[in-house]
Amino acid sequence: MKQAMNVIAGILVVVGIMMAAGAGGDCDGKCMEYANTLTETVVYGAIGLMLMLSGAVVFIINESNN
Repeated sequence: MKQAMNVIAGILVVVGIMMAAGAGGDCDGKCMEYANTLTETVVYGAIGLMLMLSGAVVFIINESNN
């Protein structure tokens, strides 16, 4: 069970990193009609941050339950 929780926590952290990193997008101004608004960028970044933090909390709690 401990290993399964570590896998789930790892998935949360990785997905959170990818979501936060991809929140801003990068089109060098050539695709502005498809770009995220500032609100969307902040929301995606915040969701990614929360996924990373929740994964880290699961890691910490799982390690303290020896």
